[in-house]
Amino acid sequence: MTTYQLDQDHSSITFTVKHMMISKVKGEFRDFTFDVSGEAHDLENASAVVTIPVATIDTRSNDRDTHLKSADFFDVEQYPNITYRVTSFKKHAGDEYEVTGDLTIKDVTRTETFKVEYEGSGVDPWGNTRSGFEVDGKIKREDYNLTWNVALEAGGVLVGSDVKFQLHLEFIHA
Repeated sequence: MTTYQLDQDHSSITFTVKHMMISKVKGEFRDFTFDVSGEAHDLENASAVVTIPVATIDTRSNDRDTHLKSADFFDVEQYPNITYRVTSFKKHAGDEYEVTGDLTIKDVTRTETFKVEYEGSGVDPWGNTRSGFEVDGKIKREDYNLTWNVALEAGGVLVGSDVKFQLHLEFIHA
């Protein structure tokens, strides 16, 4: 079984959330770790744990980031990390999979399933074998006690319920 080292410089975790019912706010987590082993071309027997330090959230607004780190949202003082522990991969057509695991945000752990696509493998100019993956998913923030919101005068709310996210991941085979 191969182990993998995340290439942080060629990987990202981004997300979008509806703002005022009319647009979307984008953000990312600037730091995260993956503890992964398995075979890139056959994920069904792979294992993975993802850890995301919430303090690395970046929405390009210091005021918003500070609010997101506060007790109104993530409460980073009490709950510094988001974790996802993979429990299974299920192969679909071609290089497409579903990954199921236990997602923990704040004090809530729920089983969530997301789409994974194996993007391929290749050898870099320094002789390292690399593999790429894309993960797409969506969660409801209220399911994780991220419930802060403001009702809008014209109807609706300031912050949408759905959080859509995408991971672009590149690993070096160890």
